[in-house]
Amino acid sequence: MHGRTAAASFLLITLVFLTVFLPAALAQTPGDSSWTAPRTAWGDPDLQGIWNNNTVVPLQRPAELAGKQELSSEEVAVRFHERASGLFPQDHADSKTDTSLGPTKGGVSYNEFWFEWGQDTNRTSLLVDPPDGRLPPATAEEEARQRLRTDSYVGVRFESLEDFNAFDRCITRGLPGAMMPGFYNHNYHLLQTPDYVALVVEMIHDARIIPLDGRPGVSPHIRQWMGDSRGRWEGDTLVIETTRFNDKILRRGGTVLGGDERLRVVERLTRVDADTIDYQVTVTDPTIWTAPWTASIPMNRRSEGTLFEYACHEGNYGLMNILSGARAQE
Repeated sequence: MHGRTAAASFLLITLVFLTVFLPAALAQTPGDSSWTAPRTAWGDPDLQGIWNNNTVVPLQRPAELAGKQELSSEEVAVRFHERASGLFPQDHADSKTDTSLGPTKGGVSYNEFWFEWGQDTNRTSLLVDPPDGRLPPATAEEEARQRLRTDSYVGVRFESLEDFNAFDRCITRGLPGAMMPGFYNHNYHLLQTPDYVALVVEMIHDARIIPLDGRPGVSPHIRQWMGDSRGRWEGDTLVIETTRFNDKILRRGGTVLGGDERLRVVERLTRVDADTIDYQVTVTDPTIWTAPWTASIPMNRRSEGTLFEYACHEGNYGLMNILSGARAQE
């Protein structure tokens, strides 16, 4: 009896989504020519506020949808239902090069209570280039490196902190990983001055301070987790180019995604209506991928006010407990 009640409740939720929320989401037409982007006091397009980019659209197009760029409204409702019920396949690649954006960690799915759905669209992938919606093939060098990768996503035995990736250790998700949607807390606080844009990332608390004044980059010998960013305005679009990364982020999928020292990330943020920023990112790293790739991810306004911290920090109890648990298991 309980199972029938739960099933009926879930069916009701799905029908409400299909008839009320989904048509409104799919009917939105960002970029209406009658809309004018607000300006800051000094005349730049105003991107300030708290934005969220959660979505159930995967980074890569699932194999069963090959050649299909968009879903019908009915198919979107089915995808939403399958994702909420835990039936949607989370991984579209092997565990070492996971490129899903589903609510998974270590192979275990979160239940619907924890997952922030965000705003759905009818697209079948966030990737817009290559046109097939799939990441370019990895280089032979990258495949060899992934075979040696160790972290909590690949079932490693934990001998030391070096067996944990940068995400496990609460250091960073890298770029473009820090700007990728996922499961919860994917909120971003944008602040502006005439000479800087500050972009505070809630998940793993990266804070990006991006100069706009044309200053040169840091020395090529300095390599950083999040690289060295420089911004500029091209019309109403904020363009951020980031280089000078280190090579310490080995994970290539989902919300943890980086490259090596040859990585170049170009982001374009354009406010297309009162509640939407069109965020596009182009990633080039000839050591990792055989060609560049581009993803388009809508950022939706959430609220004014303060963005609270996702209190994750290196040295937290998780690492100690996992290591001590591994010793106890031995």
